[in-house]
Amino acid sequence: MKRIDLLRHLTQHGCRLLREGANHSWWHHPQSGARTSVPRHNEINNHLAKKICRDLGIAEPASF
Repeated sequence: MKRIDLLRHLTQHGCRLLREGANHSWWHHPQSGARTSVPRHNEINNHLAKKICRDLGIAEPASF
């Protein structure tokens, strides 16, 4: 999955960028208070994308 598509999915489900780290971006979901890191690779493994969504408590992306 393209990173930009994952970030768009996160934003559409109410997640916000918390801060930029050295190698990762930290995202959080304000309603649940959950947060997780998203690596800065152009392609993100589908299993990792699902894990990121589960960590934030949002629906998994429908298309891969």
